[in-house]
Amino acid sequence: MEIQSETLTEEELTVITGYLLPYKQIQWLTDNRWEFVLTGARRPVVGRVYARLKLAGVKPSASNAVAETWTLDLSNVS
Repeated sequence: MEIQSETLTEEELTVITGYLLPYKQIQWLTDNRWEFVLTGARRPVVGRVYARLKLAGVKPSASNAVAETWTLDLSNVS
């Protein structure tokens, strides 16, 4: 079983944007209002959870971008 990175791969970013060149990817991401950060080499980095939400048509926010939260409930333990 392969564990996915927290960020999209260069190949995934190419598929989403349709561009190989980083400056073109940056332009596409900006035009389509995607959040991203740049590496020192000026390559865009997009979070995997963020991308999934965007592609699903959900506006990513702090409340829906985190995994389901849970708390330990020991109230029924004797």
